[in-house]
Amino acid sequence: MERQENTCAICLNSMNSGGRQALFTAECSHTFHFQCITSNVAHGNLVCPLCKAQWKELPFGTPLNPIPAPRGTQIRGPFFPAHEPQVFNDDDSVDPPPRTQLVDTPQQIPATGTMELKTFTEYPAVAKSLTKDDFGIVIHLKAPGTTSGMPESARTPLDLVTVLDVSGSMAGTKLNLLKEAMNFVIQNLGPADRLSIISFSSRARRLIRLTRMSNEGVQQALDAVNSLNAGGGTNIAEGLKKGAKVLEESRYKNPVNSIILLSDGQDTYTVFSQSSQGSGSNYDCLLPPSILHPAARPIPIHTFGFGSDHDSLAMHRIAEASGGTFSFIEDASCIQDAFAQCIGGLLSVVAQETHITLESANRGVKISGIKSGSYESCVENGGLNGSIDVGDLYADEQRSFLFFVNVPRSGMEGTTKLIKVNMTYRDSATASAVELGEQEVSIERPETVENNQICIEVEREKVRVQATENMVAARAAAERGEMRDAVEILESWQRKMETSEVARVGDPSCGILQQEIKEMGRRMSTRESYAKSGRAYALAGISAHSRQRATTRSSMSSAEPEMMLMGSSGPSDSHSSVSRAEGMDLTSLGSIGASAPSLNYQTPAMLNMVKKSQSLRPGTSLRDKLPWQ
Repeated sequence: MERQENTCAICLNSMNSGGRQALFTAECSHTFHFQCITSNVAHGNLVCPLCKAQWKELPFGTPLNPIPAPRGTQIRGPFFPAHEPQVFNDDDSVDPPPRTQLVDTPQQIPATGTMELKTFTEYPAVAKSLTKDDFGIVIHLKAPGTTSGMPESARTPLDLVTVLDVSGSMAGTKLNLLKEAMNFVIQNLGPADRLSIISFSSRARRLIRLTRMSNEGVQQALDAVNSLNAGGGTNIAEGLKKGAKVLEESRYKNPVNSIILLSDGQDTYTVFSQSSQGSGSNYDCLLPPSILHPAARPIPIHTFGFGSDHDSLAMHRIAEASGGTFSFIEDASCIQDAFAQCIGGLLSVVAQETHITLESANRGVKISGIKSGSYESCVENGGLNGSIDVGDLYADEQRSFLFFVNVPRSGMEGTTKLIKVNMTYRDSATASAVELGEQEVSIERPETVENNQICIEVEREKVRVQATENMVAARAAAERGEMRDAVEILESWQRKMETSEVARVGDPSCGILQQEIKEMGRRMSTRESYAKSGRAYALAGISAHSRQRATTRSSMSSAEPEMMLMGSSGPSDSHSSVSRAEGMDLTSLGSIGASAPSLNYQTPAMLNMVKKSQSLRPGTSLRDKLPWQ
């Protein structure tokens, strides 16, 4: 008897059946009735009846792959639908945008407004007869904070997609910790936030559509997370493709959107396939085309490399290309804290589309270079103009950008105007465009200069930038297998840093950087230690410094705990940062590398969310605290 295409190969009955029977499509692409597969699997038949392919993944809800039921609830049958829609336009609606979004003309506010912007010159004066090449100037900005006790409705809502690795290597403790971490994330989203969950192993599945985190939505998300089972290979590209598809095809948009990607392994499909064909590891192939070539703002992907076997090069590249950050979770117990820090930032975005413009205030003054890390910058018009695209800022988040100008001779004593600085951004709460008043940067030009004091803010940023560049150089040497050269690059820079002005005045940032470089050198000392953790540690550090945003890094051994002092990243924090650190529980903070030396990149919202996460441990399950249990 020849089977028809619309019949089940097990029972030979119609697939349609009035649309009432759940269907299951196996990894070999053949489709069967869910109940028929359940019966087949119950008798130990794990081979496709049509093509005889050995199945590696079983449908959820079958006897060998059951759906864990949340405590006190009934099993509701198969969790996943038989077929996903071709277009993910089934997302929940969002709250209407504020009326001020209709305002297109930027409103002018003084420089003392909610966004702080300060400028610093390398020296306050240059003798009028001298020229200065590469004269350093620092722009420092700080985003407004959030008001204590601010209602949930006043916060900017978030669209979040989590792309989670559930391959076979995640089985056991790792998967349980991932579930706890995701439960924490779900519980801390507000009713205006939307969440979609993607799981991937050999294939990717959308567990829930982009759903508002109302009471019902939270329960759906918790059920989805707790239905996860581990098995199969690691197909990062498919997971990201589906995660980006959720945001790109949604009917509605919240002002803030992001993807969180966690994986403990290496892509065994796309990257492996390219490498086997002799084309090398091109990690851009893991990214959806829309991320590499966005029509509008790219979707930031914050990546988390879990354990010592993940592909840190791939995870770092994904984050770098999308404007996200890469974090290294060496200690499995820290995954919830790492997620907490990330969402603490995402839930506190106060400024978007932040953009800095530079204009020469004197035809003889030319911009010679901008040190902006991973932020896109450019110098145009023969050095007369420049710009830095900063993007989103979390509440209280700070950025410092170093750039250089050529200072010409002056024919007379007095003041030489160097640069005009302006900044625009969009207030994420009101969606209104804001433009700060133009600031002029100038220096004095006396006949002679005595006791000219270097500006500590400029020197601090020079040290940070140069330290980051040396980390990059050391990592490149380690990738070539030149471990001695890698360590020497770091040690040489450490010796040089000890003679810097920031070290001489006892600036906390110098000690923090020295600790970080020392630990990085230790992990680069041998090829084995570099492969095990040094590469991931270095890349997470480079990600933090290049974006000036906190990332998670593993803590050091208990015999040599990491320095948790939060160094100054701003022009006025050098004393307050020390006092804050002295009052902290350093042992507690040491459990996540986000507290690893990162020059105060953590914001208060991040720290508060981490503390909230830590308060649930040890031995406290989030489900014990759920209001409906």
